[in-house]
Amino acid sequence: MKATFRSFLKWGVLLLIVFALTLGGTVSVGAKPPRPTPTPTEPPVIPDGLRAGLRSSDYGLNPWPSANWWVDSISSMAGRFPGSVGSAILVVVEIDGMSGPGCWAHFPNPDGATYPGVRFDAEDQFEPLLAAFDQAGIKAWLQVESSGCDMAMLIDLVLGHYSHHPSVIGFGVDDEWYLNKEYQVGKPITDLEAQAWVQQVRGYNPEYQVFVKHWLESQMPPTYRDGLVFINDSQGFRSLDAMVTDFAAWGQHFYPAPVGFQYGYSRDSRWWSRLSNPPQDIGNAILSRVPNTMDLYWVDFTAYDIWPPE
Repeated sequence: MKATFRSFLKWGVLLLIVFALTLGGTVSVGAKPPRPTPTPTEPPVIPDGLRAGLRSSDYGLNPWPSANWWVDSISSMAGRFPGSVGSAILVVVEIDGMSGPGCWAHFPNPDGATYPGVRFDAEDQFEPLLAAFDQAGIKAWLQVESSGCDMAMLIDLVLGHYSHHPSVIGFGVDDEWYLNKEYQVGKPITDLEAQAWVQQVRGYNPEYQVFVKHWLESQMPPTYRDGLVFINDSQGFRSLDAMVTDFAAWGQHFYPAPVGFQYGYSRDSRWWSRLSNPPQDIGNAILSRVPNTMDLYWVDFTAYDIWPPE
């Protein structure tokens, strides 16, 4: 009985080998099946005109770096996305204190006139950066945290002072601080407000755009889109996938209007610090899910973790 079973087993193995060879395959008796070869991940498509760089604010880095550091670091960020243009978000006017209602311009009063609610610096913090950006071909958004300061006044104040720089591409509003004394997370921007801002900004240069920034779609203009870029600065995600899922919803909500993202916050460093190339890895993940992305910025709060101080 045992001999009969061994004979049956031997003929079964031979039949299996013959069958495999007939199909053009090979059999290794007792060998483990080969592991599938992983499919290489295709790099994301870089949109034409993508801007990539750093956010810059008076309170974001200490000590304050030189203009050369900004140029080198922004160029390094842009270099992670072939074909992109180096760019910066410059917070030239910040909220005066955590609650306002005034605002603080980081440049001197340009003409000695009265600007209600605005406090001025004795020296111009951002002029050296813009001069260096002009030479390096880096683009710059001029952002304000307006609090209770009149927005139309700030547009004229900021662009009247800096619009002679070819590096300037437009004006930015961080909605979290727009009339923040009356609204917990800033006043929702209406279509009429957004349109008025765009028209005023284009009076300085018809190519200028306006970005509006928040983490809630409901804070943004409901339907007006002309001349706007919608930037998301959300943070505190449990993972890269959670961030990209949130950002993808933002991009889809405003599609086909251009959108942008700030990332690299300390609250997310628990997971991004384990990435091999955090600025690039996060940016590529965003680009793979959000085709209308036009702006990517690493925040200044952790910029020294990626680009060490001088």
